[in-house]
Amino acid sequence: MKDQLSTPPLVADADTVTTFTSHKQMEKIAHENNKLHKRLCRQVGQAIGDFNMIEDGDKVMVCLSGGKDSYSLLDILRTLRERAPIKFEIVAVNLDQKQPNFPNHILPAYLEKLGVAYHIENKDTYSIVKRLIPEGKTMCSLCSRLRRGILYRVATELGATKVALGHHRDDIMETFFLNMFFSGKLKSMPAKLQSDDGKQIVIRPLAYVKEADLIRYAEVKQFPIIPCDLCGSQENLQRKQIKGMLRDWEKKFPGRVENIFSSLATLTPSHLMDRNLFDFNDLKATGVADPNVDIAFDNEPCATPTSITVPRIIPLHPLN
Repeated sequence: MKDQLSTPPLVADADTVTTFTSHKQMEKIAHENNKLHKRLCRQVGQAIGDFNMIEDGDKVMVCLSGGKDSYSLLDILRTLRERAPIKFEIVAVNLDQKQPNFPNHILPAYLEKLGVAYHIENKDTYSIVKRLIPEGKTMCSLCSRLRRGILYRVATELGATKVALGHHRDDIMETFFLNMFFSGKLKSMPAKLQSDDGKQIVIRPLAYVKEADLIRYAEVKQFPIIPCDLCGSQENLQRKQIKGMLRDWEKKFPGRVENIFSSLATLTPSHLMDRNLFDFNDLKATGVADPNVDIAFDNEPCATPTSITVPRIIPLHPLN
């Protein structure tokens, strides 16, 4: 009798288990996506604050190519504008260079749906580049110079006070090593600079953002990506090699790339060899001890540490 009255065990069917599992997975994905969005906003806000990129009353011209980086930049700046204590305008600008099969309807439709002010500049630079660059050679350098000049002109015509480009942390790192390896210069992409003609301030709000995060963000947001190889130009092989080198370092030596990036903001001119940055000729002994001057005879920078040290991390705070 007791066995007959006992409650049978609850056994979920396969569909119920699958539904529950799928729901938990969706919650986890949504949580990770939200963390990604917050991280990007925090990093962009930090870069804006660190370099005073955007000020009250600015009109920011966001250069929109149709790639993941510029889409992400526009999206994040729109978010930060809603939260910022200052007022600034955003206008998206695309340069239609008349490349073969360029889908010129995609960006206007996307921007109109968002309600973003925009301007499409039509200029056939593709024909100019094809005429001047031999077949099989990369066209990116000349194309970039032509595009830059046109965008600066458009910025002036639109009354823009800042020109925002979508270069990210990986671009900055790659450019640093390209200049070091192939030009013999310690030089990279600045987060903020004056334009060639001296009329605009150019900013790179994605300076602290990793490319991997932008790739994922573009997937999450499902941006209508326009391919960047419509012109048929070959990818810059030198930059591709540098990208592979950094990716390999990141896998084998976690933290190395982060430390190199941090070093770009922590220079000691007296311990380099640029006589334009430090006056070695007139350097004299002052007779006063200075603990910050010379560690040349202390432990080697790459010596095996006696204790574990935490790599320097760039502090990131939201724009407020």
